Amino acid sequence: MRSITFTSLIAVGLALGGCQSDIATVADAALRAAPGYPVMQPSDVSQPTSPSRPSEPSRPTPPTTPRVENVAEKPACDADMQAKLRAPGPNAVTLACSLRLSSSDVITHPLVFEGSAASGSVLDCGGGTLDVSAGQSRKQKTAIAVRSRKTAAGAWDAPSGVTIRNCRIKGFVRLYGLGENANGETMKASSRSRDHTAFAQASAPKNVRLENVTFEAPDGIPFYVGPGVTNAALVNSRVNGRSTAVAVYLDAESANNTISNNVFGLATEKRELIAIDGSAGNRIANNTFEHADNGGVFVYRNCGEGGVIRHQKPQFNQIVGNTFRYGSSFFAKPAVWLNSRNGSSSYCFKDPAYPFGSSASNLDFAEHNVVRNNRLDGGSASLIRNDDPTNEVSGNTARGGW
Repeated sequence: MRSITFTSLIAVGLALGGCQSDIATVADAALRAAPGYPVMQPSDVSQPTSPSRPSEPSRPTPPTTPRVENVAEKPACDADMQAKLRAPGPNAVTLACSLRLSSSDVITHPLVFEGSAASGSVLDCGGGTLDVSAGQSRKQKTAIAVRSRKTAAGAWDAPSGVTIRNCRIKGFVRLYGLGENANGETMKASSRSRDHTAFAQASAPKNVRLENVTFEAPDGIPFYVGPGVTNAALVNSRVNGRSTAVAVYLDAESANNTISNNVFGLATEKRELIAIDGSAGNRIANNTFEHADNGGVFVYRNCGEGGVIRHQKPQFNQIVGNTFRYGSSFFAKPAVWLNSRNGSSSYCFKDPAYPFGSSASNLDFAEHNVVRNNRLDGGSASLIRNDDPTNEVSGNTARGGW
């Protein structure tokens, strides 16, 4: 066993990247060019004419931890709702109550927990199954959506304290507020304001917990934490199946989420297993990644994609105590890669010229993160990448690698 003291490595041409889209399945670029300085985007042209250094502040502050609300558990669903859920069918059912299933139950309806009416709802499958894998689209394959609701007055009504446990999920789970991902029109409009991060977080679900669940992913992202979501957790669970993208996506402006004590048996097509994209203050701890050859945890900020300014930097994340298992492939991708994109994508110039966020600089700014006490089985020291001295990389070990 040897200690990893590596802090900066050469950027060789690995098949990395891939951008998020509405279905989050865009393929990776084959090779990545080394990025130059980030650019300040002039207001009268879509592409910069000369490079300049970023104007981002040099002393960032940690994300504010949102208040954890004490939400009373919702009463049990009535008999009519239980019968509706157990009847076969593909139509979505909105829940604002608590439900306990049995191990023999198979629910084929997508379940929606929407707005504050769903706050405090508990779904305990009791070993039962949610199976929407027969759906033809990504939305039809979303077994559970916990989402905010826009009111007639224009405000966003967000749920809090929703719990899902003891379920076998053949499909996806998505949590979101202003948009299912960071590229929508509502996100674009909000991103023009300096208080975009705070607004996105206030408008999104919080304190959503998944525990002791088993995913069987049908070619997509099993767990998607959407823009602004805070204090979500996936714990003591297993993620199996196959994904054309990643296993867990922590999207822009989300914060303080926990992914811990899980086993990732899922295989991705090309991409890393966990994407931390403009998300801050998250804890990725004590997980086992059985198939890390396509990458483990990548930390970056998708500058300008969809014309949306990304505000929050992917900082103050903790990636600790995880095990990354590799095969013998020489082309294995990093277990952890801090600043994995740094403005090298063409869509970095699609956001408008504003003096903040990814408009001011296309760099990732993955700083003040901690990568500690992780183990790389079958991998080498070179599979942890960091090029910023503010990040702590310590106590990691590699054994059996090439």
